[in-house]
Amino acid sequence: MTLSDTFKRFQESEAAGGYLLIACTLAALAVANSPAGPAFLAFWKIEAVGLSLEHWVNDALMAVFFLLIGLELERELYVGELSSVRSALLPAFAAVGGMAAPALLHFALNAGTPTQAGFGIPMATDIAFALAALALLGERVPAALKVFVVAFAVMDDLGAIVVIAVGYSSGLAPGYLAGAAAVWGALVALNRARRPFPLALYLAGGALMWFLMLRSGVHATLAGVLLAFAVPFGTRGAEAQSLSHCLEHALHKPVAFAILPLFALANAGIVLEGDALSALLEANALGIAAGLLVGKPTGVLAGCAVATALGVGRLPEGVSWRHVVGAGFLGGIGFTMSIFIANLAFAGDPARVDGSKLAVLIASVAAGVLGYAWLRMTPSPRGGGTNL
Repeated sequence: MTLSDTFKRFQESEAAGGYLLIACTLAALAVANSPAGPAFLAFWKIEAVGLSLEHWVNDALMAVFFLLIGLELERELYVGELSSVRSALLPAFAAVGGMAAPALLHFALNAGTPTQAGFGIPMATDIAFALAALALLGERVPAALKVFVVAFAVMDDLGAIVVIAVGYSSGLAPGYLAGAAAVWGALVALNRARRPFPLALYLAGGALMWFLMLRSGVHATLAGVLLAFAVPFGTRGAEAQSLSHCLEHALHKPVAFAILPLFALANAGIVLEGDALSALLEANALGIAAGLLVGKPTGVLAGCAVATALGVGRLPEGVSWRHVVGAGFLGGIGFTMSIFIANLAFAGDPARVDGSKLAVLIASVAAGVLGYAWLRMTPSPRGGGTNL
């Protein structure tokens, strides 16, 4: 399988961003547990234009991250691995299994308790970290596996977005929500108009939609996803000149090398003592770890097995079932989206948020190491994919 130039640029950007993300995470942990820790943590609480710096990162800058996810999903649906039903079904089944199994494991350990709300934390996959691990493996893994991982990870993120919208919205303000819907409808109408409109008009509409979402009770970052599907993609063969393609290309580096590192600095500063460490022994942390380390690979493998058993999917050329298991382990690298959901699930409970973040960090590192080691020891088959 030959990777397209667009996919190669995406993979390189995400992988390099993953390395920087690791560095910023370690830096945040180190500073938070140094004598400068109190000042570092207090910095993110500084108020600016009605929101703390932490909230500006998590609510505003992460909306740009969600915009990029939406644009990536749009590209995959139009011209990528999800553009045909046949090619989309295998990663779709893998994503459903990879979301359901971790959520069910966490729910089984936390049902009926205050930590039940954390069921969404182990559901998503961090594409940047997963691709960074695959980049380290180089040609030891087939190119088709990289495309498969991206496809089911993008679907994972879409599922996480739905979970955020449905499970972590509260105190809805119908007026603001209606206003956001009206703005989105107007942007979609612009998209379908016969004459083109400048990208700046879509971005201005997106900013207004973000503000209305912020006031509506639905998490404001969802405005980024909605904006992505309002920006024109273009026709097949001419997508490279479309506004969607240009915006996606323009956002890759700022998101990978600025927004996500800032997110890590603002959210990974966990003081490793007291409540945070004791929280690792609670059912919530155990559910997160079990979801990412056991639920993810089990769910991804089960989803693929169901798809092949039903005859609706087939392993890509050069990809074996051992590769699928390794991809499932890499899917257990939750990090960005898992930490994001932890902030929503336990808003107002800093100790539980920190305990959840620490569980995510530990489980994500373990999943990355297991996935890398497993795939490094997995030979690439000479033939194509096989049915179960």
